[in-house]
Amino acid sequence: MRYFLAGVLAVVLLCCGVSTAQPLARADGYHGIWYMNQPTKDEYVYKYSGGLGTYCMKHIPMAVYSKEANKTFFVYGGVEPGKDSLLEMVSYYDHATGMVPRPVILMDKKTNDAHDNPVIALDDAGHVWVFVSAHGTSRPSYIFRSEKPHDIDAFGQVLETNFSYPQPWHIPGKGFLFLHTRYSKGRGLFCASSPDGREWSEPQSTAHIAEGHYQVSWPCGDRVGTAFDYHPKGKGLNFRTNLYYMETADMGRTWRTVTGTPVETPLSEPQNPALVHDYEAEGLLVYVKDVNYDPAGRPAVLFVTSRGWEPGPKNGPHTWRVARWTGTEWRIAGVAVSDNNYDSGSLYIGADGTWRIIGPARPGPQAFNPGGEIVVWTSPDGDTWTHLRDVTANSEYNHSHARRPLNAHPDFAAYWADGHGRKPSDSRLYFCNLDGTRAFRLPVTMTADMEAPEPLPAP
Repeated sequence: MRYFLAGVLAVVLLCCGVSTAQPLARADGYHGIWYMNQPTKDEYVYKYSGGLGTYCMKHIPMAVYSKEANKTFFVYGGVEPGKDSLLEMVSYYDHATGMVPRPVILMDKKTNDAHDNPVIALDDAGHVWVFVSAHGTSRPSYIFRSEKPHDIDAFGQVLETNFSYPQPWHIPGKGFLFLHTRYSKGRGLFCASSPDGREWSEPQSTAHIAEGHYQVSWPCGDRVGTAFDYHPKGKGLNFRTNLYYMETADMGRTWRTVTGTPVETPLSEPQNPALVHDYEAEGLLVYVKDVNYDPAGRPAVLFVTSRGWEPGPKNGPHTWRVARWTGTEWRIAGVAVSDNNYDSGSLYIGADGTWRIIGPARPGPQAFNPGGEIVVWTSPDGDTWTHLRDVTANSEYNHSHARRPLNAHPDFAAYWADGHGRKPSDSRLYFCNLDGTRAFRLPVTMTADMEAPEPLPAP
C-alpha cells in the first residue's frame, strides 16, 4: 500500500518497519509552548496567541485513558525553558498513585509553530502511538509507536510523511481510521485506514468544498463521526461558516448522514445532505470545538459562532452552542457567551444523561484574547444549560484549550495550558476532575522522577 503526498510527486511507502527504538530524554518539568498567529496591529496584538500546548481542537485526541494501566496517557507541545523550539512531549497521569513522571521528549520539531503539536492513540495491545503533525507541506509529519505496551520510555519511528490536523482513531479489532487534512487548493479533508499502523490505504478525500474545512471528530463504537465548517471561495481561510456532520461505520470506506443516508464523497458543494445549519445565510462564522454522543449514540457538536475573525468586542457575541441530534432533527441551543473565537472547551455526556462543558467560557486577565477562566456548565438534556462552578479564578494568565481524553477518567477529565494572551510568556499545564471540584497544575520543576501535581486553591 502507498501513501501519496498531496500536491507533490513523492511517494512514501507505508509498509516500512518500525525503526530501532531508543530510550528518550526526559524534561525537568512541564513547560508548554507559547505561540501566536497573525499580528493584528491593535490592542489585542494577535488573531490568537497564548499558552497553546494543548492546541488545537482539530488535533484529536491529545489524551487517552487506559483502564488496563489505570493511567491517562497524554501529549502536548512543550519547550525547554527560555527557548521556543517545539518539543513533542509524552507523559501520563498514574491514577493509582496520583503522580506524574518527568515527561518524555519524543522529538524536537525544529519550529515554534504549535500547529505541529502531537496527538495520541493506544492500540489493542496497549502500545502508545504518537502522530506528530505538520502545518501545511513545508515540514514533515511523523508516526511513532512505543516499544512496550503502556510504556513511554522508548519509541520507534514508523513513518515520516506529511499530514495536518491529525485525528487517529483506533477501533478495537479493526485498526486505525485516520482523519486528517491535506493542503492542496486550501484545506481538504481526508481519511486513511490501517490494520496495524504500518500499512495504510491510500488517503481518500471526504470533503473539499470551495477552499476547504476544519473538522473535529470522535468515535462511538465502530462509528466515527466528523463535524466541520467550510471556507467560501474568495474570502480567505479566516472566513469559516456553516456546520456539517457525517459519519462512517466501515473504517471510512463509505460515509452517511446522521439519518443513515449515503453521501457521495468528496463533498464539493455548500448545500449538501450533511449540512446541519446554514450559518452562511446568517452572516456568522463557525468555530468547531468537539463532537460527542449521548447514551443512545446520537451525535452532538460543540461550536462557537461570531460575526468576524478579528479579536475584540466588535465581532461579538462569541456564542458557545451545542447542536444535538434528537433522532428526528438537529436542535441547537446556546450555552454561554465568551470573548474570543478561540475560546475552546470540551463536551461531556455521561452514561446517566448528564451533559457538561468544561472550558474557558469566562473572561480571563487578558480580555478578548484566547482563553480565560475555566468553568463547568451542565445540562440535563443538552438544551438548557446552567453554570455549575468556576474551576479557576483570579489567574495570572488566560487558560486555553481544555481537552477531553478518550475514555476519560473522571479524575482527569480535562487538561489545558495557560499563557499570556498578548506577549510571550511561560506556560503551565493543568487538569481537573469531571465536576471541576479539584484542579491541579503539573509540576513545573521536578527534583524526583515521579511527583504529585500541585492542587489549585478553590476559586
